[in-house]
Amino acid sequence: MTKKIKDPGFGYKANQNAKNIINKDGTSNVVHINKKRSLDDLYSYFIEISWPKFFLLILLVYTFINIIFGLIYTLIGIEEITKSTGHFFSDFLNGLFFSAQTLTTVGYGGIAPHGITSNIIAALEAMIGLLGFSFITGLLYGRFSKPKAAIKFSENIILREFQDKRAIMFRLINSRKTIMIEPEIKVTLSIIDEKEDERRFYKLKLQRSSIMYLPTVWTIVHIIDEESPLFSLSNEEIKALNAELYMLLQYHEESFAQDVYQIYSYSFSDLEVGVKFTPSYGFNEEGFTVLDHDKLSEVEKM
Repeated sequence: MTKKIKDPGFGYKANQNAKNIINKDGTSNVVHINKKRSLDDLYSYFIEISWPKFFLLILLVYTFINIIFGLIYTLIGIEEITKSTGHFFSDFLNGLFFSAQTLTTVGYGGIAPHGITSNIIAALEAMIGLLGFSFITGLLYGRFSKPKAAIKFSENIILREFQDKRAIMFRLINSRKTIMIEPEIKVTLSIIDEKEDERRFYKLKLQRSSIMYLPTVWTIVHIIDEESPLFSLSNEEIKALNAELYMLLQYHEESFAQDVYQIYSYSFSDLEVGVKFTPSYGFNEEGFTVLDHDKLSEVEKM
């Protein structure tokens, strides 16, 4: 007998245009409004953003600080650090480059503060530079040391005949060469009832929800038997469902010596019917197992 489960955290409300709550990369697709921000959120923000955005922000902040201090040195009198050229832009460039040398504590010696005012400003800027680069170093360490799963899921899920029944399957693989130790997966099915604009949740029974370790590929199988919420539906009806699969994968990662988690989701629009996954690994002439990552989502007709 199929039993619905309580809301696992996604909320019961839905509508026909409702998008997936979980993105393909495991991030939340929820739009937050009227959220109060605090300085404590900065660390999490800089840890979570992509590497290109991280370095771009550092470059922008670094440039902005140098421009501000370059203008300050120019306005207090460029003679405080070097001889004036008589042109504002040239003097500003001298102030800008002196600011960069001071902020990074490089100090080439070609330009140096001479007056009390310029020395005070340079000392302040040097302190900002030391604190700023210490902050960046901490962020870099946090980004590199943060435990992250590197699981790649197949781009599709399939519905096929399996052991005299039907089954829904998808595959996953470890993108790293390390071995996944004691991986365990939980899969929740969310079906939107379009008449009531409500989500219904079911915990799917898997053929195997955990294994000892995984060096190659793991095919996750849900057999559609009498206990499955999809048992009474035809293949066409299953394909047409406004439904998603949400999965939580947990395993021990050798690289970080910690347990890591990864969230993923599938829409039933990704469902392919009447096909099977092609083998993604084999053996070479020396007898070594060869794993082809490009074949993870490859299917063929039954």
